[in-house]
Formats: sequence, C-alpha cells, structure tokens
Amino acid sequence: MQSNKISLKQFIQYFKIAVTGKEQEFTTGSIRRAVFMLSIPMILEMLMESIFAIVDIMYVSQVSVNAVATIGLTESVITLVYAVAIGLSMAATAVVARRVGETDIKGASNAAVQVIFLGVFVAAIISVIGIIYPKEILSLMGAEPDLIAEGYGYTQVLLGGNVTIMLLFLINAIFRGAGDASVAMWTLILSNGLNIILDPIFIFGFGPIPAYGVEGAAIATTIGRGTAVLFQLIILFYGFSKIKIAVKDLVLRVGIMMNLIKVSLGGIGQFLIGTSSWVFLMRIMSDFGSEVLAGYTIAIRVMMFTLMPAWGMSNAAATLVGQNLGAKKPERAEKSVWKTGKYSAIFMGLVSIIYLVFAPQIILFFNATPDVVKYGSLCLRVIAAGYIFYGYGMVVINAFNGAGDTKTPTYINFVCFWLLQLPFAYVMAITLDFGPSGVFWAITLAEVLIAVIAIIWFKKGNWKRVEV
Repeated sequence: MQSNKISLKQFIQYFKIAVTGKEQEFTTGSIRRAVFMLSIPMILEMLMESIFAIVDIMYVSQVSVNAVATIGLTESVITLVYAVAIGLSMAATAVVARRVGETDIKGASNAAVQVIFLGVFVAAIISVIGIIYPKEILSLMGAEPDLIAEGYGYTQVLLGGNVTIMLLFLINAIFRGAGDASVAMWTLILSNGLNIILDPIFIFGFGPIPAYGVEGAAIATTIGRGTAVLFQLIILFYGFSKIKIAVKDLVLRVGIMMNLIKVSLGGIGQFLIGTSSWVFLMRIMSDFGSEVLAGYTIAIRVMMFTLMPAWGMSNAAATLVGQNLGAKKPERAEKSVWKTGKYSAIFMGLVSIIYLVFAPQIILFFNATPDVVKYGSLCLRVIAAGYIFYGYGMVVINAFNGAGDTKTPTYINFVCFWLLQLPFAYVMAITLDFGPSGVFWAITLAEVLIAVIAIIWFKKGNWKRVEV
C-alpha cells in the first residue's frame, strides 16, 4: 500500500513542476496532486499582489498625506472596475475550463476572444470618464480642493489606463480556466516587479524623469500592468499556452458574448455585495474611535495574508470543477471540491490556533497603543473562531462559480451579508451596546452560515447540470 506522505524532496519537485506549468492535465490522476499544482501558482500570484500593495503605499506615504488619501479615494471608485473585472473573470474561468474539459480548445479560444472584447469595451467607457472628469470624481468622493489639485493626475492616469487592470484580470482568468495557473503567476510577477522598480523613479524622479509625486505611482502602475498585458497577448497569440488565438479568431460572436455576460452578472453581484458590506462594517467601527478602527484594520490586513493559501485552493477548486464537468466527470468534480475544502479547512484551522494564542503579540508587531492591541487581538481571536468554516466555505462558493453557477453564491452572500451580518452587527454593537465585539461576532456568524448553507446547497448537485 502506497503511503500518502510526501517527502521534502517530492515537495520541492512538485513545487518546481507547479511554478513551471509542466503539468496541465487535471481531469485524470491524483486529485491531491492537481490541487497542489493549481494552488501553488495562485497563492504566489496573490502574494505578489499583497507585496506590491504594501510597497506602493510605503513610497506614496513619503510624498504627503494628501497623496495617500488620493489613492484611498481613487481605489474606492476603481472598485467598480474591479467588480466588472472579477465578474467577467469568473465567467471566463468557468467557460474556458468547461471547454478545455470537453477538449474543445477552439471553443475555449473563441470564449477568450469575447472576454477580451468585453473587457476593452467596458474599460474604454471608464477611460473616457476618468480622463475628462478626474477632478469631479474626487470632489464627488468628498475630497478637499487642495487634495484635488495635488491628486487629480493620479486619478486621471489610473482610470484613463484602466484597460491594463481589466485585461490583466481577464486574461489571467483565461489562463487559470485552461489550467495554466503558472502563466498567470509569472504575468503578475512581471507586472508587480516592474511596478516596484518604477514606483520610486516616477514618484521621486530619476535622471531625465521628473518627480511626478503621487501621479508617478499611477504612471508606474499603468506601465507595469501594460507590459504584463503585452506579455499575456504574446503568449495567447504565439502559442505558449493551451489557449491559442490567431488574427482570424478576432471576430465578434454575439452568442458566446451574451453567455459570458449572463454568467458574469452573478460574479459582479457577489463582489459588490461583499464589498459594500465591508464598507458598512467599517462605518459602524468608526463610531468607536480611531484606535479601535486602527486595531480592526490591522487585524483584517493580517488576516488577508493568511487567507491567500485558502484563496489559491478555492481558485484551484473552480478550475477543477469546470474542467471535470466539461470532461463529463461530475463525480470527480465533486470529489475535488470535498478534498480541496478539507485541505483549506486544515490550513485555516492551524492558522486559527496561532491567532487564538498569539493575537496580542501579532498586533504589537504593528502598533503598541493599548486600545489598538486590545481590539485588534480581540478581532483576530473572534474571527479566527470561525476560520475552519471560512476555509471550507470559500472553496465551496468558488466551486459554484467554476461550474458557471454564479447566481447561487450571490443569493447566499445577499442573505448572509446584507440580511444577517449588517443588521446583527448594528444591533449588537450599537443598540445592545456590545461595542466592537458585536461587529466581530457578526463577521464570524456570517462566514459560518455561508459555509453551512453553501455545503447544503452544493450537496443538492444542481450545479452539475448548469450549462455554460
């Protein structure tokens, strides 16, 4: 009987295969190996995004307070771009994975072209608005005149060049659906690596390049992402990926496009429901003062890092479900989800133990203010109490998306976030005077319910019959 244990040598070998993308067959063989091969590049991809976000804000914070505020306000607006990009990327992953599972590579390539057309169309509309009305956008967000004068260039460049954000998201979603997770990873490494190098050059100036201040951060981001998009297009057109596009494929196919729009609406809804609920929770937390808010913010940022492996595994589950449904192997698709969910829950369980035991020490690493440490560690501990459910729930929710059933997660999110989490948080924190802990328990309760409802619904098996 073969042992399930993996030696360090095997782990390193598997890791190399995962990041080089040498293995692309996920509808046969070991499910555990498939999860590993898909998860590792996705985890590294998200790690690069997080590192860039920290480095970017570190540079910009040296410019001025207004510069940091400009980024915050612009990112609030660009959330709408992310909503569309994430919704379309869910549809892209589901449709491409299904076609690849059916061994219909031509169909997958056709879907990829329509996704790119849609992305360019939406981005063009946003670009026009961003280029013409950057000052008005910042004013609408409540910016003071001096902030608008200093920061409108950042808003103008970032929104004007938002096609780079859109296409980076969408083409990486195509690669993931095809099982080329390593290509998506290397694309983001190129994008964010360039961004980190160019940031100080354009922000502070270097040689003949003048100091653009906060606008320089937007220029660096657009150049970095634009270069990565060119890299993606070279791969698509010159056949280094499973998905190959020729010039003759650049034809509008209304049927495929309408199908992608239909599937993406649920994904857009999921993102907007989740994002808006976090905004309302932040508003409730702000009533308890800046120190409590700082503790909450630090705790959430810490959690984001430890969520990356779970996100990677949930994205792997989406690809596995889509490809196996396409290969007419619904049982293997379901088994992939239960196995991935188990691995995610085990990882999140281990992390939760660390948070429960060392929460104050973790928050102290960022800030030593007593109330910041008190409420930050309380937040870590309360939310960590539901981490196992969170890990499992993320995988199952994304499995629906991978099957092309983006509506079910939207309904689940609507019920758990808007109908339960927000009212519960307000009543517990404000009405019943439980303070910040009321918000923390609302988050945990909602995540536990999402997992439970998702698992019950997933077991019904309706997702196996969704056509995309």
